[in-house]
Amino acid sequence: MLDIKAIRQNPEAVAQALEKRGFTLDVDAFEQLDARRKQADIDSQNLLAERKRASKQVGQLIGQGMSVDDAKAQVNETLEKIASRIDTLTEEAKQVQAQLEDMLLGIPNIPDEDVPQGSTEADNREVARWGEPGTFDFPVKDHVALGEAIGQLDSDVAAKITGSRFTVMYGELARLHRALIQFMLDIHTREHGYREIYVPYIVNQDSLRGTGQLPKFEEDLFKLRADNDYYLIPTAEVPVTNVARDRIFDDGELGEEGVRFACHTPCFRSEAGSYGKDTRGMIRQHQFEKVELVQLVRPSDSTAALERLTGHAEVILQRLELPYRKVILCGGDIGFSARKTYDLEVWLPGQDTYREISSCSNFGDYQARRMQARWRNPATGKPELLHTLNGSGLAVGRTLVAILENYQQADGTIRIPAALHPYMGDVTHLGG
Repeated sequence: MLDIKAIRQNPEAVAQALEKRGFTLDVDAFEQLDARRKQADIDSQNLLAERKRASKQVGQLIGQGMSVDDAKAQVNETLEKIASRIDTLTEEAKQVQAQLEDMLLGIPNIPDEDVPQGSTEADNREVARWGEPGTFDFPVKDHVALGEAIGQLDSDVAAKITGSRFTVMYGELARLHRALIQFMLDIHTREHGYREIYVPYIVNQDSLRGTGQLPKFEEDLFKLRADNDYYLIPTAEVPVTNVARDRIFDDGELGEEGVRFACHTPCFRSEAGSYGKDTRGMIRQHQFEKVELVQLVRPSDSTAALERLTGHAEVILQRLELPYRKVILCGGDIGFSARKTYDLEVWLPGQDTYREISSCSNFGDYQARRMQARWRNPATGKPELLHTLNGSGLAVGRTLVAILENYQQADGTIRIPAALHPYMGDVTHLGG
């Protein structure tokens, strides 16, 4: 969440910065709630002082000729009234504080200055391209037609087992899916300095609140029917980033470039706002796999860290020789908790367009403030908020889609990229 002190100091400036997102900060509502909270504090202090004075009045009343019992009774009556008023005021203060916290939890992060203006993905700005889309001397098929033709991709069976937006893979296609996961983890851990981590696939409300999925995006989550408030993870970002919740890292633990985690998990999303979109195939599913990259860095390092992290995701695409482009998201398209995001969009011949395969974001201290994820600054000796970053390195299903479509052959087979041959044994083609 945003720093409440910054909002208090200049709410109009914060409101203006949030306009880039198309978000309207209700300054009046914030100031009214904050004023009520402040007044509650003042009133509480006054009542505590009044109680302290009243408790000393027994001796004064006795000195004025009142009996000990009467003096005590009068003071106790006064103290009971003050206690009742304190209880009422305390409850009111809790309600105001809860309203203020709910309001803060609903305010998104402030975009960086270099985030483009715009309201939709059409306003995102391309910053780079790698590779050239291939040309084909035969009719191009999409990944669904290709997978079904070789008998290794089946959405009908998945629909029977569960429902729509699921898929079943068989044989060498399933093996290729597994190979991609291993390939990505090997590159990130052996070459990019990430530490592999295994995490629960079920998280609690505090974890989702810490990374910004709750309370705003609960409809996008799968909540379990259990006594505890458990949810299936929408991405490994949630459990991995929460490793740092309520923790203070020593400066030495951060090393030169922060703490880096690489994690493979399944991801579960309700796709509540995507009715009718990408219903065919593996582009948008309720269950999919990702290799996620998470970084915890010093505040002074986060700008450079985003460039490095995005580059790590790009390496996977380049090793697989998949054409892609890099775009910076505009204010209206950037994620709720992010202050700056690069999307990597891979070329899909079957759709004749680029589609997102990785989102790499810098959250600044927005998530860290929610989680109280901190480091001890050796210059001051005091705990300070970390900056958090994450990105897909990559979305496995969409990478598989890109391979099927970009490496399709005229005879209906699919060539396997050379980088994956060590993970596929003697298999160099699917369907051959």
